[in-house]
Amino acid sequence: MKKNNMKTLSQFIDEEVGKKGTKKREKFEAGYEAFKLGIMIQQARQEKGMTQEQLAEQAGTNKSYISKLEKDLKDIRFSTLQRIITEGLGGHLEISIKF
Repeated sequence: MKKNNMKTLSQFIDEEVGKKGTKKREKFEAGYEAFKLGIMIQQARQEKGMTQEQLAEQAGTNKSYISKLEKDLKDIRFSTLQRIITEGLGGHLEISIKF
């Protein structure tokens, strides 16, 4: 009889990166949030049927910046992010703090 070696994503991350609260895990999670933000912007842009060039033009930035953002740009100014969301995508940015 073969044993089931399936793990949850949480178990995998705990084993490969470290438990919550460790420096390595905190660094991983910060990087994941930046990655997630880029994916969210890319999906919103695609849902609007916009190219990176069109979004950049609407938001007052350039295509290469939008491309870098969608590919996990680590640092983005809040004002630029807000402009991309509101002026570029016609959306509303919501921020929350969770403990």
